[in-house]
Amino acid sequence: MRRINPRQAKRMMEQMGMRVEELPQTLQVIIRTAAKEIVIDEPEVTITNMQGQKIFQIMGGKVSERGATAKETIIPEEDVQLVAQQAKVSLEEARKTLEELKGDLAQAILMLAQKRNP
Repeated sequence: MRRINPRQAKRMMEQMGMRVEELPQTLQVIIRTAAKEIVIDEPEVTITNMQGQKIFQIMGGKVSERGATAKETIIPEEDVQLVAQQAKVSLEEARKTLEELKGDLAQAILMLAQKRNP
């Protein structure tokens, strides 16, 4: 099989509408999934632009995995007040229930109302 020199390969790719560029000084690439994070330190990254689509290619680097980080749910004060008012409970109890239910207003109101009136 005959080898193509890099200059010819680059010219052929440009004729087909492909542009390849290296992303210089890449420090880290992080890929997040629902279950984990894949961290690649000091990789070589190239970007291929073909017909308006970008393809990122990651090569080399030190790969490590870590468990997914749990995102903290931020509960707006207005939501706490609404739940407390509707369910006729204290602000602290409304906030605690909203945090447990990850901010679900309707579920929090129903749950607290059922606790008050079994």
